[in-house]
Amino acid sequence: MWYPILITVLVGYMLGNLNGAVLMSSLMANEDVRSKGSGNAGLTNFARNYGGLGSLGVLAIDAGKAVLACLAGGLMLEPYGMELEGMAIGGLALMVGHDFPALLGFKGGKGIMSGCFIALTIDWRVFLLILAVFAVLYLTTRYVSLGSVCASLTFGVGFVIFHHDNMIVMICGLAMSALALFMHRGNILRLVKGQERKTDLFKKGRKK
Repeated sequence: MWYPILITVLVGYMLGNLNGAVLMSSLMANEDVRSKGSGNAGLTNFARNYGGLGSLGVLAIDAGKAVLACLAGGLMLEPYGMELEGMAIGGLALMVGHDFPALLGFKGGKGIMSGCFIALTIDWRVFLLILAVFAVLYLTTRYVSLGSVCASLTFGVGFVIFHHDNMIVMICGLAMSALALFMHRGNILRLVKGQERKTDLFKKGRKK
């Protein structure tokens, strides 16, 4: 059984190395998004520098790899009666690969978009919770980071509420939540200090 778990982790981690923002910035402008703005390889920094149309490509890549990692993990562990656990393990490995990609010098994104689609693949109820939290906070404040931080907290809470009877799934959910919060530690500090930037995800350069 350890062999399929190892394969799940390796596949998930390598898929995480396929960063949508890095790939799209290279395709669109022959640049690395990490050389722009905040230096983060994520959707927010991409949208600020390249605009909303390309952001759809970032979304498609990061969503697709998240779903694929979860489904691959579920398929690997399904013969052992652990399909859901396999999806959670694959999702966690994907998040680690996205945040710390070996193929990109261990400098990746923060995993919010991938996390959303991991949640959707594992449990649509958790997805709806985090989507609602993010949407309300972002649309009312235009702070992507505030919505992301609160959605990350909601991610962990959702897995505790809906999967408290499955220790592996719950722990993976909490680990992904903690990882997302850790990756946003700088944003949290700037929010507290009132120094965070507002962002329009659909228009290039529109910020306050």
